[in-house]
Amino acid sequence: MSAHKGLERWHRVMAEGSSPADLATIIHPEAVFHSPVVHTPQRGRDLVVAYLAAAGQTLANDSFGYVRELVDGENAMLEFTTEMEGIAVNGVDIIRFDEDGMITDFKVMIRPLKAVNKVWGMMAAQLAQIKA
Repeated sequence: MSAHKGLERWHRVMAEGSSPADLATIIHPEAVFHSPVVHTPQRGRDLVVAYLAAAGQTLANDSFGYVRELVDGENAMLEFTTEMEGIAVNGVDIIRFDEDGMITDFKVMIRPLKAVNKVWGMMAAQLAQIKA
């Protein structure tokens, strides 16, 4: 299955609020998440779901939107923009899908530095709530 089918599922889950239960249905059990603020890759469905759910709560507000999408085979790159407490955020999600359309690798890159710092603070708060 190409990334196109996986992206359809990703956009559906995002539109429905990116709940942990919905995210778990599209994340491969051995998926890896690469955070823009944590050096070590996060491995396994549970951690990937936790990070993506926290990102959904942090980044996905009324100003969030994907502005560009590139797809090549099993890979997709989605550029997004959003605003967080007056700070313009520009980022990229780089996603790899397996043959069943499950997400196997998810990397987030964010700019500028002011936005990275804002995301770091807000994500830390979201992840602390999840772990509590």
